[in-house]
Amino acid sequence: MKKKDTKILLVDDEPDILEIVGYNLSNEGYQVFTASNGKEAIFQAQKIKPHLIILDVMMPVMDGIEACDKLREIPKLSETVITFLTARGEDYSQVAGFEAGADDYITKPIKPKLLVSKVKALLRRFKTKEGTTDEIRVGNLIINREEYKIIKDDVVINLPRKEFELLALLASKPGKVFKREEILNHVWGNDVVVGGRTIDVHIRKLREKIGDDRFKTVKGVGYKFVV
Repeated sequence: MKKKDTKILLVDDEPDILEIVGYNLSNEGYQVFTASNGKEAIFQAQKIKPHLIILDVMMPVMDGIEACDKLREIPKLSETVITFLTARGEDYSQVAGFEAGADDYITKPIKPKLLVSKVKALLRRFKTKEGTTDEIRVGNLIINREEYKIIKDDVVINLPRKEFELLALLASKPGKVFKREEILNHVWGNDVVVGGRTIDVHIRKLREKIGDDRFKTVKGVGYKFVV
C-alpha cells in the first residue's frame, strides 16, 4: 500500500489540531481528510473508506467514543484502524475507547515526528486479506478471515476488528491456553503499548456476543477457547 493511496481521516473540533496534524501527515504523502465532530466523521468515513481514522474523544454533536462505536457497526469499515488522539489520559477514558472498538490510544500533545512514526506503525496493521480464503470452523461457529465475518448458528455477527482478531486467534487452536503476552503480540503488535485490562475488556465483549462458555480464563496465564 503506497502512501499516496493511503487515506487518513482526522477528526477533531480544534482547527489548530486539524491544521498542524493534517499538514504533517500530508507532508508525508498521505491523503488526509478532516471532520470536526463524530457525526461528520461517520459520514466522511462511509464516503472515503479510510485506512486509518484518528479520532478525538471530546467533541460537540457526537463525541469520539459514540462515533467509534457506530463506525465499528459498519461492515465495509471493518478493516479500518481507529486510534484516539486526545488530551484525556485517564484509565476510564482509555477503557471506554477500547470497549467501543478502538485499536489504539494516543495522548496529545504529541510531537509531529512521533505522531508520524505512530501512524506508520498503525498502518502496518492494516490488512486487506486480498486473495485469502482462510476460514475457521469450530463448533457452531464459522470465522471468515477474508470477509471479517462471524457466522454463529447461521446468524451473521459483525465484530470490531480487534475482537475479531482475538476470537480468530483463540479459535485457531481450541483448548490451547494463549498467554497474555502472546495475545498482545498477535493482536496488538509489539509497536503498541496496551495494558492487560485491554485483553479483559475484549474478552468480556466476546463473551457477551459469542457465549460465556466459549472462553475460559486461566488465572495468571491467559485465555483459551472451549468447543
